[in-house]
Amino acid sequence: MSPRDPSTAHNPAAEAARDRLARVRVLVVGVGGLGCPAALALAEAGVGTLGLVDGDRVDLSNLQRQILHRVTTLGMPKAASAAAALRARCPTLNLETFDGRWPAGTPAGLLTTFDVVVDGSDRAVTKLALNDACVAAGVPYIYAGAVGWDGQWMAVVPGRTACLRCLFGDRDGGGEPTCGEIGVLAPVVGLIGFQQAMEAIKLITGEGVASVNRLTTYDGLRQRFYTVRVDRNPRCPTCGGVRGQGPGTRIEGTDCRG
Repeated sequence: MSPRDPSTAHNPAAEAARDRLARVRVLVVGVGGLGCPAALALAEAGVGTLGLVDGDRVDLSNLQRQILHRVTTLGMPKAASAAAALRARCPTLNLETFDGRWPAGTPAGLLTTFDVVVDGSDRAVTKLALNDACVAAGVPYIYAGAVGWDGQWMAVVPGRTACLRCLFGDRDGGGEPTCGEIGVLAPVVGLIGFQQAMEAIKLITGEGVASVNRLTTYDGLRQRFYTVRVDRNPRCPTCGGVRGQGPGTRIEGTDCRG
């Protein structure tokens, strides 16, 4: 559904989906192993505006799995490095970069200025906090994580579906290992990051069935996918009291039954 894709010509449904993508603003928090492929896929699909958040700088150890960064951008802020790579491929893409860690290093209220948030962070504590903030702001949130040979993802639509807290409870995420600490296979983060982009595109266009109310896990060693049902918890500390879509949500036609 890229604007450059001739297959959408004279196809009303595809053209409508392309138009929705062109109007939307997607925020990618973390442009590392997950965020790089997710941002690339969203840009090539025709998303109008991408926001990129990352407080780190490009390091040589990143290059084997963080596909937007290059040897020539070593030492550059990751958000700027990723933006340069995306701009070279998609010159008409609107890019907004934030060279700081979320939330302390980004503007207050940032999430509410975007339509969907894609989580490319690598720490459990950040993922849970981002889930909480997106639910409070009414902004759809695409979670994912990857370590070793394994990965997982889930979409959250505030007020309509289960959130991460329905799955993990009130744990703070502290002490959980990161891929930077114990390693991750490059194809795993690529696959999972592309899945995040797919979930965002489904929510934006209203096509297909979103991966909500379920956690999908990938076992790279056995090349298998598994799905775990996640029921919305009415006593969830984050989403239990949320009803309906928040002011930042523009998601309308997507099947969110899970």
